[in-house]
Amino acid sequence: MHSQQLQPNRFFNGYLQTYVERDVRAILNVKDLSRFQQFLVLLAGRVGQVVNYAALANDVGVSATTIQQWISVLKASYILFELPPFFANIRKRVVKSPKLYFTDTGLATFLLGIQSAEQVARDPLRGNLYENLMIIEILKAHLNRGLRPELYFYRDSQGNEVDLLIRQRGGLLPVEIKSSATFSTDFLKGIENFRAASPDCLPDALVLYNGEQSYQVNQVRIFNGMHAELLTQALGETVSRALQ
Repeated sequence: MHSQQLQPNRFFNGYLQTYVERDVRAILNVKDLSRFQQFLVLLAGRVGQVVNYAALANDVGVSATTIQQWISVLKASYILFELPPFFANIRKRVVKSPKLYFTDTGLATFLLGIQSAEQVARDPLRGNLYENLMIIEILKAHLNRGLRPELYFYRDSQGNEVDLLIRQRGGLLPVEIKSSATFSTDFLKGIENFRAASPDCLPDALVLYNGEQSYQVNQVRIFNGMHAELLTQALGETVSRALQ
């Protein structure tokens, strides 16, 4: 798209019509296009949330089994990425349902009708979309190095959460993702909670946020996730450690 200087809206509209709505729908044998379109928009609106098949089924007007089938094909088609929960060796009750992300964050924003940086800055889903972008970039960084990524998230029954866990060196590296441009020590709460809850937690951790300053607090590296060189460096260290 970038090399051919295509307009994003034109590209995603064509991609949606020719591949997602035509080819994928044909695989699923979906006869009602409007329901499938509604389903895709609902998925974009719930990006980064724990999957609730029953709620999606009620909103679309199909069975939960149908929703599961549709999501399964979208994952197999590399349109969706499923992030599983981590619950082994946890001394608390935890969420055991996965989260869903779009492998192309641009497609999610297109489905939501977001057409500019100004719109996304004001959108209530800004945090979810930023999280989607960071997780997919981390996924791609592992795949580009020929590694099979072991990525998870953590959430307990009290709402304590870590956005991403990366397995390495026999343990788990916690990664918190925030779209805020201002760092707050509140960003560390989920990491601290996971450190206390899981013997698998490694001592170091990352916070990716949208500010310009870099910090290090209690073995947590904090930097702007959109700075490709910083993210590449941090992930390169993560991958090299995983190979040790």
